[in-house]
Amino acid sequence: MRRLVGLSVFCGLCLGLGSGQALAQAAPSIDDLINLKRVGAPAISPDGRRVVFTIRETNWDDNAYDTELWLGNATGGAPYQLTNAPKSSMQPAWSSDGAWLAFVSDRDGKRQIYRIALAGGEAEKITTSEDGVGNFAWSPKGDQIAFTTPDAVTDAMKERDKQWGEIRIEDEDQRYTHLHVIDLASKEVKRLTSGAFVVGSFDWSPDGARLAFDHRVTSDPADGGSADISVVTVATSAREQVVSQPGPDTNPRWSPDGSQIAFVSAMSKPSYFYLNSVIATVTPGRGNIQSLTDAFDEDPSLVAWTRAGIYFSASQRTWSYLFGLNPVTKQVSKHAVREQWIGSSYSLTPDGATVAFIGSGPTEFPDVYIAPVPTMAARKVSDTGAQVAAWPKHGREVVRWKSQDGAEIEGVLHKPADFQAGRRYPLLVVIHGGPTGVSRPVPYGQVGYYPVDGFLAKGALVLEPNYRGSAGYGEKFRSLNVRNLGIGDAWDVLSGIDLLVQQGLVDKDRVGSMGWSQGGYISAFLTTRHADRFKALSVGAGISDWMTYYVNTDIHPFTRQYLQATPWDDPKIYADTSPMTYIKQARTPTLIQHGENDARVPIPNAFQLYQGLRDQKVPVQLSIFKGFGHGLTKPKANRGAMQQNLDWFSKYVWGASESR
Repeated sequence: MRRLVGLSVFCGLCLGLGSGQALAQAAPSIDDLINLKRVGAPAISPDGRRVVFTIRETNWDDNAYDTELWLGNATGGAPYQLTNAPKSSMQPAWSSDGAWLAFVSDRDGKRQIYRIALAGGEAEKITTSEDGVGNFAWSPKGDQIAFTTPDAVTDAMKERDKQWGEIRIEDEDQRYTHLHVIDLASKEVKRLTSGAFVVGSFDWSPDGARLAFDHRVTSDPADGGSADISVVTVATSAREQVVSQPGPDTNPRWSPDGSQIAFVSAMSKPSYFYLNSVIATVTPGRGNIQSLTDAFDEDPSLVAWTRAGIYFSASQRTWSYLFGLNPVTKQVSKHAVREQWIGSSYSLTPDGATVAFIGSGPTEFPDVYIAPVPTMAARKVSDTGAQVAAWPKHGREVVRWKSQDGAEIEGVLHKPADFQAGRRYPLLVVIHGGPTGVSRPVPYGQVGYYPVDGFLAKGALVLEPNYRGSAGYGEKFRSLNVRNLGIGDAWDVLSGIDLLVQQGLVDKDRVGSMGWSQGGYISAFLTTRHADRFKALSVGAGISDWMTYYVNTDIHPFTRQYLQATPWDDPKIYADTSPMTYIKQARTPTLIQHGENDARVPIPNAFQLYQGLRDQKVPVQLSIFKGFGHGLTKPKANRGAMQQNLDWFSKYVWGASESR
């Protein structure tokens, strides 16, 4: 019944019928925001005439986000739903003849590959992998599907658990993920790779004889820099390593003639977390690696190598576009719907003539679009934006200011729909993570931790600063917080607040700040070192002490690269950039939110800040979200985090009583 009701509402939205009557309200609640249906994973058909995509909806009964597949046409008409099963269907991919769609679903408990005929009929289960599948790809002829699956738990580990109970030996209990291929006629599965490595992304050669794939020594995120590229011959399972150099080399894509492989590479740079990656090519059997995008000052995300050339996506300040790359001349061309546009999840036809993608802007809710690449004259395929058509039209604009050291910083400033010039507003700062994330001006885009639209409805301005280290501003800007974490980041946040105060927009005595992950770390830094500037703060999954973080995290190279030392090599830089160093200065009421099983920013960071604030008699609340890692991925947890933040800032910025 839940799905039937959801379908009837959404079909009305797709047709643009009655959305004002169905959804009109003064301001959306937290549940309204979480309930928004959101599109994802567009995949264009080989002939460019259709696009399949996912729509995510909220399943409160199972406390989950479920996705199903929808199909739309380039020529018009409302899209229609293809799948409707328990749990989710995701990762859609077309067969080369456009007659079939394959996808991954966990409807039977484990992630398995299914296929469905476009001519009609029920979905057919293709794989029965004991531990489920990861990535998959159709062969060029459509007669096989390659996929990855983890190796089974070893007999030695099973015997040890039987003797000792459950135990994990750090850095030794490794399970590897390998390539397999299934013949669709016989359902016979053949293993293609084996050994002490983990396969990531992969791509079929145009003749279907080989697969190029990236692989790293373990699945531990700390080993991401070990990624290299190999080629395996399907008939013999013979493997040739074609790229082997320091730093990550990932995401291989064959040229249309099968002679070269394009991939994303750090090109042996030791500090790959903040220095530019490039698109490079290699010729199997020769090993001559050539970088193609040295002149492009940002991280490129490789999309495809089509008959019209290589395509990649990249951020440009707060915006994001599709780019074309000529592999011979190295010339880069931008393909944009317009300048103030945010494109993502690009999917191209083999000839490079047509592209499907998710697009949004300052006034457009994210939807699926399809466009001819030369003109980018986009036509909207989905219409999830109809859900928010009757909601308040809050303002969003990009603002710029100079930081303490002269660095130019941008941010997204949200204004209430009834904004009045000449009035001073409370200000709430929402700081993105990363640090190489980026905040973008998108309506009703912040769902998960912070109720931006709830703050706007209460009469606040909201600033999302793209502080130093953010993506979209080039390698030099991303490097500005190296050995300057927290310190320079705080300059950027505080100078943005100062600008809005100077412009007469903000009441300097009613300012709060919040953020998750790296944004949580910056908020923790503000809590202890700049406490006099804020009425309240919220620290989500934030770092409180870099040494505590370094010895507990699953991604040690991050700290070594940004601080350029270990704690025992340079304890001073670890102390200077740690919020706990300044704990005795703290006096701002602080909400701390953290996942119980967070491996990226382990929970000792939360307890350390919590106890330090308690010892200083600072109002503090620590909320531990049980069963979660670094992110909150279920609707009830998102509801809880957002409501807590709304209550916390309502209490300390507006002086209101807590509603929960």
